[in-house]
Amino acid sequence: MEQLNKIELKGNVGNVRISDVGENKVARFSLATNFIYKGREGDAVIETTWHNIVAWSGRGMPDLTKIEKGAPLYVSGRVRTSKFTGSDGTEKQVYEVVANKITFEDPSPMQCGL
Repeated sequence: MEQLNKIELKGNVGNVRISDVGENKVARFSLATNFIYKGREGDAVIETTWHNIVAWSGRGMPDLTKIEKGAPLYVSGRVRTSKFTGSDGTEKQVYEVVANKITFEDPSPMQCGL
């Protein structure tokens, strides 16, 4: 059985944190994606989902220091889960996207076919 773990996202950057790890850089940022649909009354409803992204510098990656809040990005990668114990003693699970490709998108407004 072939297995597949791939995700593609196109959205806008929220918070960004860039760190040096050895000779590499790692960017951790949030990415907002919007799903637009018609509500019961026929009005547009926007459902925003925030995704946690991790990107390592290297082959196929742009200059990670150019990622800034509000920037429109395309991100391709895989989903990874991590478990940890929070400061309150409860076990937590986090989902994040480990990026293998990032492309800066045209900042033109998105079209929504409503």
